[in-house]
Amino acid sequence: MEYGGKAKLPGKEAYMPHAVVTGAAGFIGSHVTQRLLRAGYSVTMIDNLSNGRQENIDTILQRAPKDAVCTFHLCDLAAQQTDTLASVITGADCVFHLAALADIVPSINDPLTYHRSNVEGTVRLLEAVRTAGGVRKIIYAASSSCYGLANTYPTPETAPIQPQYPYALTKRVAEEYVFHWSQVYDIPAVSLRFFNVYGPRARTGGTYGAVFGVFLAQKLAGQPLTIVGDGTQTRDFVFVTDVAEACLLAAESEVSGAVFNVGAGDPQSVNRLCELIGGPTTNIPKRPGEPNCTWADITKIKRELGWKPVVSFEEGVAIMMANAVAWKAAPVWTPDSIAKATKDWFTYLDKTPAKQHA
Repeated sequence: MEYGGKAKLPGKEAYMPHAVVTGAAGFIGSHVTQRLLRAGYSVTMIDNLSNGRQENIDTILQRAPKDAVCTFHLCDLAAQQTDTLASVITGADCVFHLAALADIVPSINDPLTYHRSNVEGTVRLLEAVRTAGGVRKIIYAASSSCYGLANTYPTPETAPIQPQYPYALTKRVAEEYVFHWSQVYDIPAVSLRFFNVYGPRARTGGTYGAVFGVFLAQKLAGQPLTIVGDGTQTRDFVFVTDVAEACLLAAESEVSGAVFNVGAGDPQSVNRLCELIGGPTTNIPKRPGEPNCTWADITKIKRELGWKPVVSFEEGVAIMMANAVAWKAAPVWTPDSIAKATKDWFTYLDKTPAKQHA
């Protein structure tokens, strides 16, 4: 499907850069697509709509510049033949690979599905890029979960890799594939390790997952916010539009073969988030395999790409609260339903001696 007319960049009327975005109907992918359209790119959107949503595509089209050009292809990367996928990619200057299955518990329950989506899907995309030829750069959306229980804060890109669950492992393995294809087949690539991304269009349904979605649904339903542990744990929350800007800068830079952390560099406690959202709270057991802190060292991306976050945590939470109605129909998690949903989390990730020898 193709929408819009022909776009022209100021002073570049003979040439219009073209990008492919996988996972374009998803949370982060839809924001990256919007940023590219505003920057004057034509965009080919790829998504299988398993997690992505048609309404995100509709929003992209509604907010796109009137002369923007974008196409949408409904496809599953892991199921596509190389030649078919290459035909979709042909002519692209940059490929932004954001398609992936996320969340911890489902990856523990079904690791093969995660491997298929996140690893096999990535390899098939890379082969299609190689077959298509002409792609100037691949931007891979990696995950800070590769650092596991980090022992250095803020955590630099050189920190030990120690994934704690299958989702983290599949994202890390796919990152290795991206750089291997880059090295062997001379396809420039950059990997961006996202920390705790939040913002409008974050998923509202499905499995128990990101804290913002859980809290906003509870807030709307008049239920207490479920704080894991004592709430003093901190997370490096980074707003999604800042992440989209990092993707664009990575694509337009001359840098290749590099990994960059993408976070705010300003960790916030879960208790602070609860204060900003407001309302009663209740505490549930701390979970194994979760870090007490995530904190991105963003020195490298500031220095080499000139990127820095601009949306403060307070501003970001206010935006989320203004858009909270999006979570009106989302599942309302309770301590009991959370305990049931995360049972396998405790079963497989709790490595204390008592549990291991029970």
